[in-house]
Amino acid sequence: MKILLTEDDPLTLEALGELLHLEGFEVVEASDGEMALRLWDEVKPDLVCLDIMMPGMDGYEVCRRLREKDSRTPILFLSAKSEERDVVAGFELGADDFIRKPFTTGEVMARIRSALRRAYPEKGSRRIKMADLVVWPDELRAEQAGRGIELTLREVKMLLLLEEKKNLPVSRDEFLDRCWGMDYFPDSRTLDQHVHMLRKKIAGGSELIETVRGVGYRFRA
Repeated sequence: MKILLTEDDPLTLEALGELLHLEGFEVVEASDGEMALRLWDEVKPDLVCLDIMMPGMDGYEVCRRLREKDSRTPILFLSAKSEERDVVAGFELGADDFIRKPFTTGEVMARIRSALRRAYPEKGSRRIKMADLVVWPDELRAEQAGRGIELTLREVKMLLLLEEKKNLPVSRDEFLDRCWGMDYFPDSRTLDQHVHMLRKKIAGGSELIETVRGVGYRFRA
Protein backbone atom coordinates (compact mmCIF):
# COMPACT_ATOMS: atom_id res chain seq x y z
CA MET A 1 0.00 0.00 0.00
CA LYS A 2 1.22 3.48 -0.90
CA ILE A 3 1.04 6.47 1.43
CA LEU A 4 1.65 10.03 0.27
CA LEU A 5 3.23 11.91 3.18
CA THR A 6 3.31 15.72 2.93
CA GLU A 7 5.23 17.67 5.58
CA ASP A 8 7.42 20.79 5.26
CA ASP A 9 9.57 20.07 8.33
CA PRO A 10 12.38 17.78 7.11
CA LEU A 11 12.95 16.12 10.50
CA THR A 12 9.27 15.26 10.92
CA LEU A 13 9.07 14.11 7.30
CA GLU A 14 12.06 11.81 7.76
CA ALA A 15 10.80 10.37 11.06
CA LEU A 16 7.28 9.70 9.83
CA GLY A 17 8.56 8.30 6.55
CA GLU A 18 10.83 5.87 8.37
CA LEU A 19 8.00 4.83 10.71
CA LEU A 20 5.64 4.11 7.84
CA HIS A 21 8.34 2.26 5.93
CA LEU A 22 9.13 0.08 8.94
CA GLU A 23 5.42 -0.72 9.18
CA GLY A 24 5.60 -2.05 5.63
CA PHE A 25 4.09 0.80 3.62
CA GLU A 26 5.51 2.23 0.42
CA VAL A 27 6.06 5.91 1.26
CA VAL A 28 6.14 8.80 -1.19
CA GLU A 29 7.29 12.06 0.42
CA ALA A 30 6.40 15.64 -0.50
CA SER A 31 7.73 18.77 1.19
CA ASP A 32 5.07 21.18 -0.11
CA GLY A 33 1.56 21.25 -1.51
CA GLU A 34 2.41 21.57 -5.20
CA MET A 35 4.72 18.56 -4.98
CA ALA A 36 1.96 16.60 -3.22
CA LEU A 37 -0.50 17.25 -6.06
CA ARG A 38 2.06 16.25 -8.66
CA LEU A 39 2.94 13.04 -6.84
CA TRP A 40 -0.74 12.22 -6.35
CA ASP A 41 -1.19 12.08 -10.13
CA GLU A 42 1.96 9.99 -10.56
CA VAL A 43 1.60 7.33 -7.86
CA LYS A 44 -2.17 7.19 -7.04
CA PRO A 45 -1.64 6.57 -3.28
CA ASP A 46 -3.98 4.53 -1.07
CA LEU A 47 -3.87 7.17 1.69
CA VAL A 48 -2.64 10.75 2.14
CA CYS A 49 -1.17 12.36 5.27
CA LEU A 50 -1.22 16.16 5.05
CA ASP A 51 0.37 18.91 7.10
CA ILE A 52 -1.61 22.19 7.07
CA MET A 53 1.03 24.89 7.46
CA MET A 54 3.27 24.64 4.40
CA PRO A 55 4.92 27.28 2.21
CA GLY A 56 2.92 28.30 -0.83
CA MET A 57 -0.12 26.06 -1.07
CA ASP A 58 -1.30 24.99 2.38
CA GLY A 59 -2.79 21.63 3.34
CA TYR A 60 -6.37 22.89 3.20
CA GLU A 61 -6.00 23.84 -0.46
CA VAL A 62 -4.29 20.54 -1.26
CA CYS A 63 -7.16 18.65 0.38
CA ARG A 64 -9.76 20.68 -1.55
CA ARG A 65 -8.05 19.97 -4.88
CA LEU A 66 -7.59 16.29 -4.12
CA ARG A 67 -11.26 15.92 -3.24
CA GLU A 68 -12.17 17.43 -6.61
CA LYS A 69 -10.32 14.51 -8.21
CA ASP A 70 -11.15 11.71 -5.79
CA SER A 71 -13.76 11.30 -3.07
CA ARG A 72 -12.65 7.95 -1.68
CA THR A 73 -8.93 7.92 -0.86
CA PRO A 74 -8.47 8.65 2.87
CA ILE A 75 -6.91 12.01 3.75
CA LEU A 76 -5.53 12.53 7.27
CA PHE A 77 -4.38 15.90 8.57
CA LEU A 78 -1.34 15.87 10.88
CA SER A 79 -1.07 19.38 12.26
CA ALA A 80 -0.11 21.57 15.19
CA LYS A 81 -3.18 23.71 14.36
CA SER A 82 -5.57 22.19 16.85
CA GLU A 83 -8.29 24.75 17.57
CA GLU A 84 -11.84 23.65 16.90
CA ARG A 85 -12.17 25.86 13.80
CA ASP A 86 -9.06 24.23 12.29
CA VAL A 87 -10.42 20.74 12.83
CA VAL A 88 -13.86 21.66 11.52
CA ALA A 89 -12.33 23.27 8.42
CA GLY A 90 -10.39 20.08 7.71
CA PHE A 91 -13.45 17.87 7.93
CA GLU A 92 -15.56 20.25 5.85
CA LEU A 93 -12.97 20.03 3.07
CA GLY A 94 -13.31 16.24 3.03
CA ALA A 95 -10.60 14.99 5.40
CA ASP A 96 -11.23 11.64 7.06
CA ASP A 97 -9.34 12.35 10.28
CA PHE A 98 -7.42 15.09 12.07
CA ILE A 99 -4.44 14.14 14.25
CA ARG A 100 -3.08 16.87 16.49
CA LYS A 101 0.65 17.35 17.00
CA PRO A 102 2.41 16.24 19.09
CA PHE A 103 1.21 12.68 18.59
CA THR A 104 2.53 9.22 19.40
CA THR A 105 3.57 6.72 16.75
CA GLY A 106 0.99 4.29 18.08
CA GLU A 107 -1.80 6.82 17.60
CA VAL A 108 -0.74 7.63 14.03
CA MET A 109 -0.60 3.97 13.01
CA ALA A 110 -3.94 3.16 14.66
CA ARG A 111 -5.63 6.06 12.85
CA ILE A 112 -4.08 5.04 9.51
CA ARG A 113 -5.19 1.41 9.87
CA SER A 114 -8.69 2.53 10.83
CA ALA A 115 -8.93 4.90 7.85
CA LEU A 116 -7.80 2.18 5.44
CA ARG A 117 -10.38 -0.27 6.80
CA ARG A 118 -13.18 2.27 6.40
CA ALA A 119 -12.11 3.26 2.89
CA TYR A 120 -11.68 -0.24 1.50
CA PRO A 121 -14.23 -2.47 3.28
CA GLU A 122 -14.59 -4.79 0.27
CA LYS A 123 -11.04 -6.03 0.84
CA GLY A 124 -11.87 -7.28 4.32
CA SER A 125 -13.42 -10.57 3.19
CA ARG A 126 -10.09 -12.17 2.29
CA ARG A 127 -8.68 -14.21 5.15
CA ILE A 128 -6.18 -16.96 5.87
CA LYS A 129 -6.09 -19.48 8.70
CA MET A 130 -2.89 -20.55 10.42
CA ALA A 131 -3.69 -23.10 13.11
CA ASP A 132 -6.00 -21.22 15.50
CA LEU A 133 -4.96 -17.81 14.12
CA VAL A 134 -7.27 -16.18 11.56
CA VAL A 135 -5.72 -13.30 9.61
CA TRP A 136 -7.55 -10.64 7.58
CA PRO A 137 -4.59 -9.30 5.56
CA ASP A 138 -6.31 -6.29 4.03
CA GLU A 139 -7.66 -5.15 7.39
CA LEU A 140 -4.25 -5.49 9.10
CA ARG A 141 -5.73 -7.58 11.88
CA ALA A 142 -6.05 -11.12 13.17
CA GLU A 143 -8.11 -13.02 15.70
CA GLN A 144 -7.14 -15.85 18.00
CA ALA A 145 -9.49 -17.49 20.51
CA GLY A 146 -11.82 -14.51 20.30
CA ARG A 147 -9.01 -12.00 20.91
CA GLY A 148 -8.39 -9.28 18.33
CA ILE A 149 -4.80 -8.63 17.27
CA GLU A 150 -3.66 -5.49 15.43
CA LEU A 151 -0.95 -6.17 12.84
CA THR A 152 1.43 -3.98 10.92
CA LEU A 153 1.59 -4.31 7.15
CA ARG A 154 5.06 -5.82 7.50
CA GLU A 155 3.75 -8.46 9.92
CA VAL A 156 0.94 -9.31 7.51
CA LYS A 157 3.46 -9.77 4.69
CA MET A 158 5.51 -12.10 6.89
CA LEU A 159 2.49 -14.21 7.82
CA LEU A 160 1.33 -14.41 4.21
CA LEU A 161 4.77 -15.61 3.13
CA LEU A 162 4.91 -18.23 5.89
CA GLU A 163 1.43 -19.49 4.99
CA GLU A 164 2.28 -19.58 1.28
CA LYS A 165 5.37 -21.71 2.04
CA LYS A 166 3.71 -23.74 4.82
CA ASN A 167 5.77 -26.68 6.08
CA LEU A 168 8.80 -25.38 4.19
CA PRO A 169 11.61 -23.29 5.68
CA VAL A 170 11.68 -19.69 4.46
CA SER A 171 15.20 -18.33 4.20
CA ARG A 172 16.26 -14.99 5.61
CA ASP A 173 17.03 -13.74 2.13
CA GLU A 174 13.53 -14.57 0.90
CA PHE A 175 11.98 -12.86 3.92
CA LEU A 176 13.98 -9.70 3.32
CA ASP A 177 13.30 -9.74 -0.42
CA ARG A 178 9.55 -10.40 -0.20
CA CYS A 179 8.69 -8.44 2.96
CA TRP A 180 11.14 -5.54 2.75
CA GLY A 181 11.82 -5.27 -0.96
CA MET A 182 14.87 -4.80 -3.13
CA ASP A 183 15.16 -1.06 -2.43
CA TYR A 184 15.67 -1.57 1.29
CA PHE A 185 18.44 -3.66 2.80
CA PRO A 186 17.91 -4.37 6.50
CA ASP A 187 20.27 -6.72 8.28
CA SER A 188 19.23 -10.14 9.58
CA ARG A 189 18.85 -8.76 13.10
CA THR A 190 15.99 -6.57 11.83
CA LEU A 191 14.17 -9.71 10.69
CA ASP A 192 14.73 -11.41 14.06
CA GLN A 193 13.36 -8.37 15.89
CA HIS A 194 10.21 -8.36 13.75
CA VAL A 195 9.69 -12.09 14.29
CA HIS A 196 10.15 -11.58 18.03
CA MET A 197 7.51 -8.84 18.13
CA LEU A 198 5.10 -10.88 16.00
CA ARG A 199 5.51 -13.92 18.25
CA LYS A 200 4.70 -11.78 21.29
CA LYS A 201 1.37 -10.77 19.75
CA ILE A 202 0.35 -14.37 19.07
CA ALA A 203 -0.41 -16.99 21.74
CA GLY A 204 2.01 -19.83 21.12
CA GLY A 205 3.90 -17.66 18.67
CA SER A 206 7.14 -19.63 18.92
CA GLU A 207 5.30 -22.83 17.99
CA LEU A 208 3.41 -21.17 15.13
CA ILE A 209 6.57 -19.55 13.72
CA GLU A 210 9.35 -22.08 14.12
CA THR A 211 13.01 -21.20 13.97
CA VAL A 212 14.92 -23.23 11.40
CA ARG A 213 18.52 -22.93 12.48
CA GLY A 214 20.91 -21.73 9.82
CA VAL A 215 18.05 -21.04 7.40
CA GLY A 216 15.21 -18.86 8.69
CA TYR A 217 11.67 -19.59 9.86
CA ARG A 218 8.77 -21.94 9.07
CA PHE A 219 5.02 -22.28 9.64
CA ARG A 220 4.21 -25.94 10.16
CA ALA A 221 0.61 -26.47 9.09
